[in-house]
Amino acid sequence: MSLQKMRYLDLLRGFVTVCRTQNISKAADELCLTQSAVSKQIIALERQLGFSLFVRGHRSVTLTDDGVKLFRVVDEALEQILSAVNQLQEEGRSRPVTLTATVGIAGLWLLPRLARLHATHPDLDVKVAADNRLMQDLCREQVDLAIRYCSDHAAPEGAVKLFSETVVPVAHPALGISQLSEPKQLSDYSLLEYDDPKTPWLQWSSWLEHRGWPKANSLRILRFNQYDQVIQAALAGQGLALGRVGLINDLIQNSQLLRVSDVCLTKRNHAYWLLMATPEPREELQAVAQWIRTEAQRIGLLDT
Repeated sequence: MSLQKMRYLDLLRGFVTVCRTQNISKAADELCLTQSAVSKQIIALERQLGFSLFVRGHRSVTLTDDGVKLFRVVDEALEQILSAVNQLQEEGRSRPVTLTATVGIAGLWLLPRLARLHATHPDLDVKVAADNRLMQDLCREQVDLAIRYCSDHAAPEGAVKLFSETVVPVAHPALGISQLSEPKQLSDYSLLEYDDPKTPWLQWSSWLEHRGWPKANSLRILRFNQYDQVIQAALAGQGLALGRVGLINDLIQNSQLLRVSDVCLTKRNHAYWLLMATPEPREELQAVAQWIRTEAQRIGLLDT
């Protein structure tokens, strides 16, 4: 663009600002110029066009008929130019990948693994939003990726299955129990339980029934309304918990929690799913999605 055309844009911008404010002094304040400089811009534009744009009053200005016609065209054109420039700047700016997960998934599965993501993709910016809401429209929520737990039939179209639900009793090593082999052992321990009627397989009565010990008695039952609280209590040595193997696999592998039974309870029609906001994601989003799938494959629960 030539310097002459650039000067034209400055003059037109000054003209539109005066039109909107209907006052040269107010336009000067908005443009961060002196009143004299704005007046000179208007005079220079009128000279180049060959006709008057304003009728000058004592403290205000009024558009001429030609000025009204020009304002309608130029105002819209400058808005389009500004919109195009903002869009190009936004596209050129590195945007973080926004990833949402429930509080339990975020705290137990996602956050402990982020160091591996940063090691693999050090230039990626990721924003993690823990939210238990079931988001129907990720784009409207300004979310790129979501990890959600639901039944197979409730998984939306295009969702990628990460791993299935498998539950097994776990305990902190400090409790001194390595194998839960008979029901009378339970009388020495508190049972930590997720108090949610929508997931009965995470309550001890379901596992005990599955194990063949429906009448077993424990020292007490401690109930929590968030699953990550159950695991935090187990890590503190407060009792036995039903561990969701997919979420706490690293804790088991690192011996922070011990599997105290080989009897697993598998919920085959429920799983953890990866949802994407768009079928044509940008490069950074694809990288995070692939990393999540790779991490899930390490657990080895996709086909159980």
